[in-house]
Amino acid sequence: MRKKPETRRAEIVSAAAEIALEEGLERITMRRVADELGVRPGLIGHYFPVAEDLVAEAFGVAAAAELDELLPDRPEEPAPERLARFFSLTAGSAYDRMSRLWLNARHLSRYRDGLRERVGEQEAQWRERLSGVIRAGAEAGAFRTTDPETAAARILVVLDGLGAHANTARRDHRPAVADMAVATAEHELDLPRGALGRPAGR
Repeated sequence: MRKKPETRRAEIVSAAAEIALEEGLERITMRRVADELGVRPGLIGHYFPVAEDLVAEAFGVAAAAELDELLPDRPEEPAPERLARFFSLTAGSAYDRMSRLWLNARHLSRYRDGLRERVGEQEAQWRERLSGVIRAGAEAGAFRTTDPETAAARILVVLDGLGAHANTARRDHRPAVADMAVATAEHELDLPRGALGRPAGR
């Protein structure tokens, strides 16, 4: 039975996103995705005549899925609990796969306009989601900050810095370094040390 166009397109993007996560964005080609799905390369080209569009879409889908997994949009859940879970999920080796993809995308975006646009969109979504959690916590009296956007940006910069070691598989950070993102958040939100939990280490 022939698949609906929207179903086939989603299948193609999903396969490309998985290739990106496992092997890197450079490995996304019409033939590679076709082989993964057991179809002809021409079918992939029908939906994505320009391969770079598929690369950008694959990154966007993978990054958005990661955001929804790490920091779900659950305004009814207390902000401290949302942040504590977020930091626990970003502290382990499972997060390294996505860190590698972000490093990969930012590097390639220097030369690829479509990818650069998607990277910018995803960065904005991350800042918006995290600052929204911080703002909600401040309004509820759980956090103290007058600038949720700056607090979110500082936390994300620290996470990016820790993620830069994903390609080296380095997991021997001293506790003071491994805890840096949590410590930054606690400082920015005027929380006592340990309020958001301590990561297990990277």
